[in-house]
Amino acid sequence: MTASTREATTDLIALPGTPLADAVVNLVRPVQTPSVFNHSVRSYLFARLVAARLDLAAGRDYDDDLLFAACVMHDLGVASDGPHRQRFEVEGADRAAEFLVERGIPAADADEVWQAIALHTSPGIAERRGTLCVLVREGVAVDFGGPLGAEYVETVTDEQADAVHAVYPRLDMIGSLTDAIVAQAAKNPKNAPRYAIPGEFLREREVFGQTRLEHACHSSRWGS
Repeated sequence: MTASTREATTDLIALPGTPLADAVVNLVRPVQTPSVFNHSVRSYLFARLVAARLDLAAGRDYDDDLLFAACVMHDLGVASDGPHRQRFEVEGADRAAEFLVERGIPAADADEVWQAIALHTSPGIAERRGTLCVLVREGVAVDFGGPLGAEYVETVTDEQADAVHAVYPRLDMIGSLTDAIVAQAAKNPKNAPRYAIPGEFLREREVFGQTRLEHACHSSRWGS
């Protein structure tokens, strides 16, 4: 590996390292499975690659701390310590926004993060609610390898994917995340509205034993 290649890899997997980013990691890591935590971080790393493809620059077009916070907390609604009284996207968005405001983040910025998390499972809506929503939605979609939308999955080269997965392995992310969403959805009818992701996941698991997304991911770019 050349020095330039090592430098590129270091830049690729580098996290913000700011007090806010550290606080987000300390909040999320203990209450999520390793596979879901790794998925959340990979979503951020892939979102930055999508941003570069779209000629969007941190500090000019988006706030990197907010992007990290939104990506890493986007599945906070299935955390083991949550109240589990709303669909997971909304519960996670509420928890994230409250966490940010408590740390002095302006309410308008916290609301951007709220929207990005609440809408990350809403194709056709997230893409029209601003740059942060776009990047979170696309970062998550890239980490699924295609089934959530393949528009930017080729943004990631094989070498980049290998470097990211070496540090943040998948660990059967699809099954682990689906398990968490279904378990959260099953706790309360309000958590599983019809035609929303948690409601459909719960019903597909009950009827078929597997969600359509799980089936599709087996043949996606990254697999499970």
